[in-house]
Amino acid sequence: MAAAPRDAPKPPHQKPYRGRRGGDAMGVAWSLRAAAKRDVRVAVIGDHGTGKSSLVTTIATGRFPDQDNGIAHVLPPARLPVDYFPARVPVTIVDTSSSPEHRAKLIAECQAADAVVLTYACDRPATLERLSTFWLPELRRLQLKAPVIVVGCKLDLRDEQQVSLEQVMAPIMQTFREIETCIECSALRQIQVPEVFYYAQKAVLHPTAPLFDQEAQSLKPRCVRALKRIFILCDHDRDGALSDVELNDFQVKCFNAPLQPTEIAGVKRVVQEKMPEGVNDNGLTLTGFLFLHALFIEKGRLETTWTVLRKFGYDNEIKLRDDLIPTIKRAPDQTLELTGQAIDFLRGIFNMFDTDNDDALLPAELDDLFSTAPENPWSSNPYVDCAERNVLGGLSLEGFLSKWALMTLLDPANSFANLIYVGYSGDFGSAFTTTRKRRVDRKKQQTQRNVFQCYVFGPRGAGKTALLQSFLGRQPSDALPMNGERFAANTVELSGSRKTLVFQEIPEDDVRPLLADRESCDEFSWQRTRDLLVEVATHGENTGYEVPCLIVAAKDDLDQSPLALQESTRPHLSIPETEAGKTRRQYRQLLNRSLMVVSVGAAVAVVGIAAYRVYAARKNTSS
Repeated sequence: MAAAPRDAPKPPHQKPYRGRRGGDAMGVAWSLRAAAKRDVRVAVIGDHGTGKSSLVTTIATGRFPDQDNGIAHVLPPARLPVDYFPARVPVTIVDTSSSPEHRAKLIAECQAADAVVLTYACDRPATLERLSTFWLPELRRLQLKAPVIVVGCKLDLRDEQQVSLEQVMAPIMQTFREIETCIECSALRQIQVPEVFYYAQKAVLHPTAPLFDQEAQSLKPRCVRALKRIFILCDHDRDGALSDVELNDFQVKCFNAPLQPTEIAGVKRVVQEKMPEGVNDNGLTLTGFLFLHALFIEKGRLETTWTVLRKFGYDNEIKLRDDLIPTIKRAPDQTLELTGQAIDFLRGIFNMFDTDNDDALLPAELDDLFSTAPENPWSSNPYVDCAERNVLGGLSLEGFLSKWALMTLLDPANSFANLIYVGYSGDFGSAFTTTRKRRVDRKKQQTQRNVFQCYVFGPRGAGKTALLQSFLGRQPSDALPMNGERFAANTVELSGSRKTLVFQEIPEDDVRPLLADRESCDEFSWQRTRDLLVEVATHGENTGYEVPCLIVAAKDDLDQSPLALQESTRPHLSIPETEAGKTRRQYRQLLNRSLMVVSVGAAVAVVGIAAYRVYAARKNTSS
């Protein structure tokens, strides 16, 4: 079923109720633009006889259905053309049945919908009560994320003595925050039928939930952070305010139309009347900029804020759109590293946000640095405890760069996004370089890498966490509880230059409870380490991505098992061969070239790092 084009909906015959979600537009000259979305799918649901099919027929054909010919039990989907509404986004409307035998289909349509129109009959109060007792709880049970438009059909049959729409819907909307708008209509009298689907489309293209906290009646933190970044980008002279020229540039960039001087004065006057600190001698402050957007949203002008956000690359989750991050292609033995240009930029913002000039970023300073990102990317694992800190919890420049190196190693797309959030203006190619394939490095016996990753395997109790903590200059007891893999990133001196070394602890969840006897435990630990080494070496042989292996006997300050100690000092006798190595004898040669056994005590872990440096220096000399 297809509908003919029509003009944009006129102002509602009866003003829809949106709680404090919006209303009439504010008379400010900032123009509008819709989101780039290909299609909006709307499911129309509700009790039998509430007017669902009549509503769908009327919007699709422009005529009320002929009751003599009857109405189909469930109508086929109707599609409104692209030019039906000003946003120029087509709308597909799906009729549904509330009968039990069609429940599965109803659920499927709700889950597939971008928005849900939930109907009740204005002349049947029982259908209104069913919104709170059945339909809205059912949508919650389905964990539906789509916005809900509550529609009172059959307005022409409504008793004029009934209470207003606002009085009826206010308590319901207070309980069910997923309701975006409430509106009444009459398919028979052609009253506000297009407006129903206009508001449904608008709820999808310009959703309230990501921007505004209904309970707190304030902008949500992620929205504030995005608008703060946009404000800083538009504040070209960095004086903390948008001048008239900067405001006009912002208007042209976002809305393709300049502001007249009288319009700029009007914007600032509105802000100054409501929030004096929102305007100063230099122009509109960040406080005023945020206030203005909160005012737009409260007045129902969500499209204005969304136009601004989308112009600066944000999606509906208020993060950079995926298409702004290039697809990263690399071989399994290649990684990405920060370029010198990106590192210089990071050094600059480190110094900028080190407000107390103590050569460290305290947690508050780091939060301020990331205040223009959706959130602090290092506030959760694996970054929260992966770098060296001072006694006050401050992050040194080396620790700061080590975290960036780790994020680039693990998630270069997220690393690039956060570079943009904190002000980096270069493209992806200027920020990252792809390392040479490891197999080429082995062949040439040299590497150009600046970041090296080391996997730390071992059974429980073998000292993996202690080794990582020591690498960061901490005691094992300082380790924070962590779910999943633990990382430690720090810089080391290698052949006269600083390199970043990343330890990744690989937990072994399948190790059974160790025997209480210390000697048995140590012998089991050594045997288990040998088994793990075989697994790693076999995988390397099978895939062609061999890596050097380093066995570390941790907890040297504790008594050792005689057998484990004896075998650990004889690697050429105790390291097993893989099946492939038994036939080709290549595995033994690999081990003889790359294997070291180091005994490291938790209190003197520097011995292990020193041994690593000696090993690395010898490898460089031999190449």
